[in-house]
This record gives sequence, C-alpha cells and structure tokens, in this order.
Amino acid sequence: MGQPDVTQVSSGMDRWISAFLDAQAAELGAARNTRLAYGRDLIDFAGWLKERGSDFATASREDVESYLIFCDAQGLSKATRARRLSSIRQIFRFAHEEGWRDDHPALRIKGPGAVQRLPKSLGLPQVELLLDAAARTGRTPGEKLRNKALMELLYATGMRVSELVTLPLAAVRGNPKMILVKGKGDKERMVPMSPPARAATQLWLVHRDAEEDKLRKAGKPASRFLFPGPGVDGHLTRQHFYLLIKDFALEGGVDPSLVTPHTLRHAFATHLLAGGADLMVIQTLLGHADVATTEIYTHVLDDQLKDLVLNHHPLARKS
Repeated sequence: MGQPDVTQVSSGMDRWISAFLDAQAAELGAARNTRLAYGRDLIDFAGWLKERGSDFATASREDVESYLIFCDAQGLSKATRARRLSSIRQIFRFAHEEGWRDDHPALRIKGPGAVQRLPKSLGLPQVELLLDAAARTGRTPGEKLRNKALMELLYATGMRVSELVTLPLAAVRGNPKMILVKGKGDKERMVPMSPPARAATQLWLVHRDAEEDKLRKAGKPASRFLFPGPGVDGHLTRQHFYLLIKDFALEGGVDPSLVTPHTLRHAFATHLLAGGADLMVIQTLLGHADVATTEIYTHVLDDQLKDLVLNHHPLARKS
C-alpha cells in the first residue's frame, strides 16, 4: 500500500524500486508522498532504460546523462529534472550500500539546478480579511464555526494543510495552549495555540460534540478527527479545504489567485520573522528538517523591506 505500480518495468528493476522504497519508509521514515514521488521518477527512468536494453544493474553514467537530456527534450522543468536526478542518485547510493553495484554512476553528475522561487505570502490586512470572511462563509451556523476554526488554526500554527485536516480530536481536548502535530515522516512537534485560535476551536468543539451525540444516538460511528468529513478517510480532505479557502478569499475581497493553504503557512512564518522571532524557533514550529528551508523566509522579508523603502521613503523619488 502507498507505493507506485512498478509492474510496467522489468522484474529486476521492480525489485530494486520496491526494496529502495521499503528502506526509505523503514529507516528514514519518509512520508508517503515522498515515496510516491521517488517511485514515479524511478519507474520513468526504468522504462527508459528498458527500451534501450539496459537496467539499474548495468546503467552507466552516460545512460543517466542521456536520460536527463531526454527529460529536457520532453520539456520538463528544471525543478522536475533536478528531482529525477536526486531520485536516481538515491537508488544508486542504496544499491551501492547493499552491494548490488560496485560503483555509483550518478554520483558526479551535475544537476540542472532547481529555480528557487520565493514563497508567496500575504500581508496581515489580507489575513485578517480571510479570517473574518471564514466566520461568515457557510450554509449553516455549524459550517461557519468550523470554517473560522480551520482558518484560525492554520494561521496560528503554520500547519501544513494535511496536518490540519487530519488533526485528531484528542489534540484539542481540554483547551490546551500547545497541541501535538504529526508531520512528515510521522515526526511529531508541539505548536502553540493563539487565544483567537483556542476560542474558535472551542466554539467549534461544542457544536461538533453536539452533532456527534446525535450521530451516536442514531447508531452511526463517531469520527476521531477534529474536522470530520464524509469520505473514506473520515476527515475533511485537502481538496475540500482548498476550495473553501478560495471561497473565503472571494467573500473577503482578496484575490483568490494569491490564496492557498500554503500561502497561509508562509504568512505565519513571514509575520513571525517580521515580529522578531528567532529563525530556529520558526524552523521548529514549521517542522522543517533543515534550517536552510526556513531561511528562504528571510529573503521574503528582505523583499518586503526593499519595497517599503523604495515606495515609501521620502527620498525615494521617481525621476
């Protein structure tokens, strides 16, 4: 479960990919989406090798370089080609460690380099408009309470949307000031709850508990998630929340193209940094494994400060 279909490649390469993905899950705790991305990349490379009468055991450095040229000719972006090379390097390193190969054919190949894009963020006034809009959006009073709690939690904690929609009910029982969040690779971290987020969550909880009592009396099972959903997973889906947040943007008069669950996460980090928070603290709150990932927010802040000076300083006059 949770791994790509490898039946379209040869049995030998099939076993390499399966063993590699199993090791990623067992030893490194790689998240399911990460393993799926590795699997898709490696299946594509394996199919390309198979068409040329080669496989993982015999592929050379020239084969890997030719494959990257092929990917470029297919119009794949630099980011996609860089990720595919990373997947290929990973499986050859794994094979070398397992003794399946004596060499590492992709070790010294220079990748195309992914273009570093600064994350889009939102200003505080825009966030406030979204928070107010969420409280007004919904077909029923219960939906409005849920929507308000969703947005307050997202902005107050910087959670990933997958972490938010799968948040267990037990995490917020007792009106805690800190909640436990399970992130990528099942790694856990504690994040603080702001007073507005706690208040919105408790109001939603009162309504949710009353609705759950009705379901129990009707003989229906209760959900263990804070934000239940009708699907097989039992919780609100990421796709549903993505559509909801676009509705909040329209209701609040914010450009919907600027608003995604991830831009709220970026706003959380950027606003904390602007307020003087330590970068290492923000790294912990976001659940980043490497502080280098968090450092990109310093560039966002630099751009905002530059814009402030160029557009508002009295000496910055346009000729």
